[in-house]
Amino acid sequence: MSRHAMHARSGSDRTSLYDEITGKILAELEAGRLPWVQPWGTAAAKAPLAMPKNAATGRGYSGINVLILWGAVIERGFPCQSWLTFRQALSLGGNVRKGERGTTVVYADRFVPDDEKQRARETGEEAQAIPFLKRFTVFNLAQCECLLDDLAIVVPPPEPGLIEPKVEALIKASGIDFRIGGNRAFYVPARDYVMVPPPQAFFEPINWHRTALHECSHASGAPHRLNRDLSGSFGTKKYAFEEMIAEISAAFCCAALGIVPTVRHADYIGSWAEVLREDNRAIVRAASQASKAADWLLKFVPENGRPAPVSADADEREAA
Repeated sequence: MSRHAMHARSGSDRTSLYDEITGKILAELEAGRLPWVQPWGTAAAKAPLAMPKNAATGRGYSGINVLILWGAVIERGFPCQSWLTFRQALSLGGNVRKGERGTTVVYADRFVPDDEKQRARETGEEAQAIPFLKRFTVFNLAQCECLLDDLAIVVPPPEPGLIEPKVEALIKASGIDFRIGGNRAFYVPARDYVMVPPPQAFFEPINWHRTALHECSHASGAPHRLNRDLSGSFGTKKYAFEEMIAEISAAFCCAALGIVPTVRHADYIGSWAEVLREDNRAIVRAASQASKAADWLLKFVPENGRPAPVSADADEREAA
């Protein structure tokens, strides 16, 4: 096969994988469900709320892989959030049961094709890297046998109270100008402050945490923090994309902290679906940015209560 044909096939496979992931997320949105908001703590979800982790390395999955694995847990009724590759199960003295079907997750990175390197040398310009996704397969611990029981993730219940102490400490340590009051939740980029109504204003006070972490996720994108593009005005695709980042980041933070908000209907489903239809890489990019926002926020949890970072599994890098 010629190099040109190999590049063409590689590009086709890459596009197909982006399309496959986007199609699945779109189907969920069009059915009125949010892939990053799962019914934890109900009969529909047998697994506890947690960020999915690799049981062999202890590292958490990040970005789009969190949404893929959460979806598999709900769809297939798995009782835990721990995953292994086929070889890892063998290395731990167990095995994947015969006939089990794995879940496809992705490795994201960039590479520079040879012809692009040549072009850069000839023109003196910087070589342009191309993003790519590569598939690999993992299995839930429930699909394996002969493994130690303590490999499953155990999440301690949060402490009682209207505002979880860990979230209160996180907000204070982050340095974000966080104000409680009024009857609306919002972040003002021009003045760099967050406003959230008090927990008592929520029908279920536990939902205050998701809203607070959503607005703090917006604040994480300020120029002196993670420097995301926050210039989109209401109703634009840019605005919808940033809302998607903040929603997913808040879900990741809640999962990492063991906070279970109730499932709610999202006002932005239509605009998110439109963004995804126009760009098959949008959900991968949004989930990647959400992981970075969640990691930035979670680093402010006090050391003794700090969860593992959301991102950086050994088999995975952030999507471009």
